[in-house]
Parts: sequence; structure tokens; C-alpha cells
Amino acid sequence: MEPPTQAQESKLKQAITGPLLYLFILGDVLGAGIYALVGKVAGEVGGAIWVPLLFALLLAMLTAASYAELVTKYPKAGGAAVFAERAFKLPLVSFLVGFCMLAAGVTSAAGLSLAFTGDYLKPFLDVPAVPAALAFLFLVALLNARGVKESVRANVVMTVIEVSGLVLVIVLVGLMVGRGAGAVSRVIEFNPEVSPAVGILAASLLAYYSFVGFETSANVAEEVRNVHRVYPKALFGALLTAGGIYVLIGLASSIALSPQELNESTGPLLQVVQATGFGVPDWLFGLVALVAVANGALLTMIMASRLAFGMAEQSLLPRVLGQVLPKRRTPWVAILLTTIAAMALTLTGDLQSLAETVVLLLLFVFISTNAAVLVLRKDTVKHEHFRSPTVVPYLALASCGLLLFQQGPDIWLRAAVLLIIGFVLYVLVKWTSRKKSTKRPLRHS
Repeated sequence: MEPPTQAQESKLKQAITGPLLYLFILGDVLGAGIYALVGKVAGEVGGAIWVPLLFALLLAMLTAASYAELVTKYPKAGGAAVFAERAFKLPLVSFLVGFCMLAAGVTSAAGLSLAFTGDYLKPFLDVPAVPAALAFLFLVALLNARGVKESVRANVVMTVIEVSGLVLVIVLVGLMVGRGAGAVSRVIEFNPEVSPAVGILAASLLAYYSFVGFETSANVAEEVRNVHRVYPKALFGALLTAGGIYVLIGLASSIALSPQELNESTGPLLQVVQATGFGVPDWLFGLVALVAVANGALLTMIMASRLAFGMAEQSLLPRVLGQVLPKRRTPWVAILLTTIAAMALTLTGDLQSLAETVVLLLLFVFISTNAAVLVLRKDTVKHEHFRSPTVVPYLALASCGLLLFQQGPDIWLRAAVLLIIGFVLYVLVKWTSRKKSTKRPLRHS
């Protein structure tokens, strides 16, 4: 049965087809995380890098099932915050879910700025990491402020380049193995300092960062044709494609270099390419990796600034965040303040700790979404929609809990500070709006 009212009720044009949605989600998921963090995954688990990558894929698929159900059930909903509002009817909960998304984006950009200034940048410029990271975020802000049209065009080119870089790594290591080089036996070796289970769980926390991004697709559901049929296929297909590429990258990295060598590098895939011995110039692959990292940072800062703008327009954040440039029509105050926040976060930790903070913040969002599925099961709709087996949302909640318990106290502290800032802003905005309403003069007839 077709959803007969989707096209009629929506003010937006249903212009996104299945293949376009698949590429949109794949571009969001396939990104800078694997370029920056594969070495840290190796440091936790040892040579069997592919195992936590595969495990993280399975965990991501559980929560993706909840998104598939809610998006196809409520194609006009527009994201986790609205799912929370519909399910729990508590404005503070909905606000904190949205703010977690905002904080996760800003934190992710901070981590990616540090990844940009590591070994991948050295073929071009050898400078201190933090000042270079701040300069990088400033340049991202300028592109963001110039306009979303220019940013999206840049994203298309950068996505092609970053995927090509991952394929190049896989091909070069394949040729390396073909001529008898590399250590294939390392792919089944685990970190001897911890049990395999402990190593896999610790590494999965980092690997999970490489799969986040699929949740942003909920924001375009209203513009997808036949969303109830198209969305689940595109979502699961994109995640499986990304997972397959990541597993191959994990295998290739382990064959080419030892876990110690990967862990010590801030540009692990550049080290892998060098180890194959095929003479690919450092500057060439370094450029590919820098493009991948820059693309990830640009996408997250676009999302963060627009989310801050949208929340300001709904009077959930200070109204000043809703100001736009007269000609460019870009939210310059939101861009400025999210950039300043990202700059400040670069001073609070390294890439690994910032990535873990992103995962922690998004786990709160995912817990809300998985719980919302169960709460809204009693809410029926007239059109067909995806429905996961009842056990899946429970498994997804359990998976989120499992990853929560892998977080260290410093990660919890950073996330807590960000959430306290969000709560203070929420109270401030509510108090200000209430104060204004009490000062309005009464109208006399």
C-alpha cells in the first residue's frame, strides 16, 4: 500500500531517489574516521583490526533498524529530537537530544582538526598541531559561511577523492601480498596485554566512530520518493558497503604494518601506503587523506551550525544564533560560535579522546531513538512502513549500554560539561522568554 499523502502533505519536493539516498548516506558514513583512527584501533586490539570494525558495524545496524522504522513511519519527523518529542512529550529531553547532536558535531570537528595536522600534513608543512588545527577550523568556517551551495559542491569532489584513497590502500596491499610481502598471519593476532574480549570492546568504541553519520539521513526523509520502500534499503546498503570497505582496510593495514607501528602514527594509512613499496609519493596520498579529513570536518560543521540555527529559530537556543549574512544568507553567528567551541575543544584532548566523546554523546541520542521505537509501537499509521523485530530495539539499547561502560572518566567529564552548558542555555532561554512575556503590556479593547 502506497503512502498516499506524503507528496500532498509535504511542502518539499520528493526529489531524492533510492540511489541518491544510498550515496548520501554512504558519503556521510565513509569518511575521515578510518583515515585517522585505524592506528588507534590497532593499538587496542592488536593485528585483528577487522574484528572490532565488523563488531561495530553490527552494533550500528541495530540502531539503524530503529531509524529505519521511525523514518518510514514518520517521514516528516526530521530527526532524533522530534522522535523523542513525539515519544516522551518532555521538551527538556527533546532539547538535550538535539543538543547532543550539536555537541557531537562540534567535538567531531575538533578531533578531525587534530587529525588534519598530523603526519598527513607533514609532507607539505611541519608545524605545531594545535595552532595548525585552529587555523584549519578557521578556514572551514570561511567555506561554511560562504554558502551551503559551494560547500555541497566541494563535498561531492572530496567524497570521490576520499573513497579513491581507501580503494588505493586496498589495491596496493593486495599487490603487496601477491608478490609475497606483508604478514598475513597478523590479521588473527590479538593484543597480548589484554584478553581478546577486552581488546575487541575497547577497539569497537573507536571503530563505532567510523560508522556514525547515518543518523543525519533522517533529516531528508521528507524529500525521499517512496520513503517507506527506499529508505531501509539505502540505509542498510550504505552501512554494509562502508563496513565491507572498512574491514578490507583493517586487513590491509594489519598485513602491511605491525599494530605498534600503526598506533604510533598520526597518519596510519600513509604509513601503510609507504610500506607497500610501490613508490606512491607521500605528498599525493597525504593530500588525499587531508581532503578526506577536511571533508569530514566541513560536513560536521555545516550540520552543527545549521542545527544551532534551527534550534535558535525554535527558541531553544539564544535568538542571536538565528542571524544570517545579508547576501550569503548563511547563519554567521551560529558558524562563529560553533567554530569557537570546536577550537576550545581541541585544547581539551587528543583525537582518540575526542572521538570517544563523540560516540558517548551520540549514544545518548541512539538510546533515545531506540526507546522511542518501543514507546511508539502503540501508535499506528495508515501507510506501510519498515518494522524491525521487537527484539532488535532491545538489542540496540543493550549495545548502547555496552559501549557506554567502555568510556573512561575523562570522556564522561567532557560530555557532562557539554551537557551542563546545554542545560544552562535551555534554562536561560526559557527564563528570558518567560520574562519577556510577563512584561508585555495588556491590550485594552
